[in-house]
Amino acid sequence: MIRIEHLRKEYSNVTPLKDVTVTINDGDVISVIGPSGTGKSTFIRCLNLLEKPTSGEIWVDDICITDKKCNINKVRQKMGMVFQSFNLFNHMTVIKNIMAAPMNLLKKSKEEAYEEGMQLLRAVGLADKALNYPDELSGGQKQRVAIARTLAMHPDIILFDEPTSALDPTMVGEVQAVIRELAGRGLTMIIVTHEMRFAREIANRVFYMDEGGIYEEGTPEEIFERPVREKTIRFIKHIKVFEVDITSVDFDFIGLVSGLEEFGRRNQMSQKAINKLQTVFEELCVQIILPRFSDGFRINISVEYSQDDETAVMQIKYTGEAFDPQNSENLISLKLVKNAAESVVYSEIAEEDFTNLVTAKII
Repeated sequence: MIRIEHLRKEYSNVTPLKDVTVTINDGDVISVIGPSGTGKSTFIRCLNLLEKPTSGEIWVDDICITDKKCNINKVRQKMGMVFQSFNLFNHMTVIKNIMAAPMNLLKKSKEEAYEEGMQLLRAVGLADKALNYPDELSGGQKQRVAIARTLAMHPDIILFDEPTSALDPTMVGEVQAVIRELAGRGLTMIIVTHEMRFAREIANRVFYMDEGGIYEEGTPEEIFERPVREKTIRFIKHIKVFEVDITSVDFDFIGLVSGLEEFGRRNQMSQKAINKLQTVFEELCVQIILPRFSDGFRINISVEYSQDDETAVMQIKYTGEAFDPQNSENLISLKLVKNAAESVVYSEIAEEDFTNLVTAKII
């Protein structure tokens, strides 16, 4: 169990943690989420004193690790940490990276450390990379080695500081799969992550951090489906909703398409689904609707994504006379939309400036 009482961390120009009091139970898997700069990484780095708290107490089981008399190095042997930048020794092979700490700190024999290291590499699917050096591995492979190295110390607690943020999107899944497997072992894990779908799936508790502390906490269902406090609601809505207005034929097309890409990746949508979103936008909005206007118009694009059924709904609202884009003579664009969207529905509306609405459902 970890007990945190009135934790405060100050720097010369900012105080990311003002007053944090919380208990983390044995076996908890906690996702720590929130906007950048709200103290998420500072929080977990304080838990093993990589950042020294300004004030407050941190208890790990019955040991007050903020006490100056505490042997923090001994505590750290049971509290592993996985960094976003891997922190592997580039001059050592993969297996020697894993063997080093058990031999030096746990005084295991070379043979015992090697055998256990190979077992761990097999567990993370990298036994065939044992004699490779880190610079011969992909980012996802390096992170899996870093996890294996942490496990070699038999920790009771593992702290993950954005373990997938430095990875190419195609490599995120392989690291998340390893962490999911660990979650079933009963280890206490605290995971700072910006991958919201993963945060929801992996955890039994979620900490949303803001205003210098844990602004709201609850189960994944409570935080992601029924948040109570204003900033949590705004954060969760921002994750799930993409919205932009077009008021000029010379709008930033590249920026908008990139925004859809970022929205999809932030929500762990597949690349195929992201491509479909972009296709529906380009063909319906840019190729069919936009050419009807020259000036004095407004087009609103919004996308809502459901993590429950992995569907995205794009709504295109626009001004002007009633016009169903499905009646367009642009047959090529309509065919592309049909291939990308499960359904497209048009309706006339009377909402603010808007008179037309197209809703496209994408899986």
